[in-house]
Parts: sequence; structure tokens; C-alpha cells
Amino acid sequence: MINISSSDTVYYFSINVPYNECEALYSPAVPSVVMQSESGLNIQVPTSRLRQFVTSLGVKGRYRMIVDANKKIKAFEKLR
Repeated sequence: MINISSSDTVYYFSINVPYNECEALYSPAVPSVVMQSESGLNIQVPTSRLRQFVTSLGVKGRYRMIVDANKKIKAFEKLR
């Protein structure tokens, strides 16, 4: 379990990307994607953080990203 400090920022995402669109996550030409958080903010996320969640259905579910005060990602995890 990740320790969340008061200086950390937490973003939540609901993602529903079909498998056939996940190929782009492995392209060197696409190092990151911009996703809209549930709070409405557009957040740039490295594709490497999403690759671990690709299944035969694609990337689906609710995710949480924890970012420290220096804007470094501490965790990107699937919640459900």
C-alpha cells in the first residue's frame, strides 16, 4: 500500500480502451497520453504506466495515480 502524504496529489481515472487501440501504447512515437481525470483535469501519463494493465479486453477499470510535490509519479494502480 502506498503512503499518501499531504503534499501528494491524487488523480482518479476511469479508462475504457479496447484492445485493438492499445497497440499505440507500445509505439516509441507515443511516449505519453493525455487523459482526463474524474475531476476534469487533463493529465499527461507515460504510456509505460498503462502497459501493465493491458489485457485481452484492453485497458478497462478505475485507476488512481499518486503524484508527489515534485510532479513525480509515486504510484499508478488499478482500483477495480
